[in-house]
Amino acid sequence: MNILIQNGTIITMHNRKIIRQGAIAIEDKNIIDVGKNRDLKRKYGTGYEKIDAKDKVVMPGLINTHQHAAMSLLRGYADDLPLQEWLGKWILPIEKYMTPHDIYVGALLTATESIMSGTTTVNTMYHYTREENEAKAFAETGLRGVIGHVCFSQRKKEDKTALKDLAKNWHNKAKGLIRVSVDPHSPYTVDPEYTKELKEIKEELNQKYGSEKTPIIWHTHVAETIDEQEKIRKAFKIKLKNGVMTYLDSLGVLDKHVIAAHCVALTGRDITIMKQRKVKASHNPISNLKLASGISPVPRMLRKGLTVSLGTDSPCSNNTADMFETMKATALLHKGVNKNPTLTPAKQVLAMATIEGAKALSWENEIGSIEVGKKADLAIVDFKKPHLCPLYNEISHLVYAAKSADVNTVIINGKIVMENRQPTTINIEKVMAMAEKAKNSLLERLARNIK
Repeated sequence: MNILIQNGTIITMHNRKIIRQGAIAIEDKNIIDVGKNRDLKRKYGTGYEKIDAKDKVVMPGLINTHQHAAMSLLRGYADDLPLQEWLGKWILPIEKYMTPHDIYVGALLTATESIMSGTTTVNTMYHYTREENEAKAFAETGLRGVIGHVCFSQRKKEDKTALKDLAKNWHNKAKGLIRVSVDPHSPYTVDPEYTKELKEIKEELNQKYGSEKTPIIWHTHVAETIDEQEKIRKAFKIKLKNGVMTYLDSLGVLDKHVIAAHCVALTGRDITIMKQRKVKASHNPISNLKLASGISPVPRMLRKGLTVSLGTDSPCSNNTADMFETMKATALLHKGVNKNPTLTPAKQVLAMATIEGAKALSWENEIGSIEVGKKADLAIVDFKKPHLCPLYNEISHLVYAAKSADVNTVIINGKIVMENRQPTTINIEKVMAMAEKAKNSLLERLARNIK
């Protein structure tokens, strides 16, 4: 499909360029031209589907770098609890009864919510099954994603089988929309030897299915809580001296294709190692606040030159997939706790949700900004709203004032997946009905087994 978006304000996220009265020409999956409306209308007047972006802002689609998409099925199931009680007493017990179909339906629901809120790429970590899975849900909805299988020490054989199947069947598939990752759950649930083995598996899978341009990455939780070093000591009889990231570096598993979620309890040495190894961070402010896990030292990481991106975490610990909400929380949180209103300014936060997110997923050669040659992953935001009036600064409004419901149209890989607030690849009512049915069946299975 050829598309010409015209009459809009374009936030390119490339060299901080903003084009007012701008236009974007799209052919097939790619952006082929970006510029002033008057110039592109002359060049691409016929043979293009026209989208009028008058009174609208066109921006790169948002990139959510840490999710557990299938867990939307548990949204609101267990709230207002500390992390370990929430996970150990509530989430893990019910997850044992989730079927492959449940995982697929949960991911379908998150994909729908993500698209409708202007998110075009999601990095998700969950349990992969061959029959039905998150990759299938993302591909069907047209959402771009990195699909990971979460690994634990107690199920090594199953993990290895799942990782091989995931990489073989899904990496760089669905017209390039889907990539995969190897996902050790955390340093306290994956023993040192298995952590090193998973790094070797990642490299082997990369040689077979990946490339320098389309790498299989490594996605893990790191330093989510202040007591993580103690949990590692108890689990594996290891005494850490300088922090969790320092420990992982001693195992030789850190490199530029590692994305570490949360990064709350980092030491100074940890941050130095992240810089040296080019490890990327995914900041999840709302989930960390809701679970009272702490606050990541984001300003410190940014000063060190680290790539810091944004994630929502699961719809079970957030309780939404709303990246606009996450952007505002990020901007406000670090100003408040540091008593410095100049920290995490709007332009920096928007970058964290777009181009820095692309870098975090090793995908910046194709997504994250509006440039000629990149994939057409775009969100068109309606600015003709009372809460976005008057207009002085578009980027300020996107971070501090815009709502996910202001997203009018979404394009992914050159395909319109939502137009005028109506998804084009999915039936919203059907997805919600599937989710309610799956939830009820899950609770029935849980009740039977508790008895």
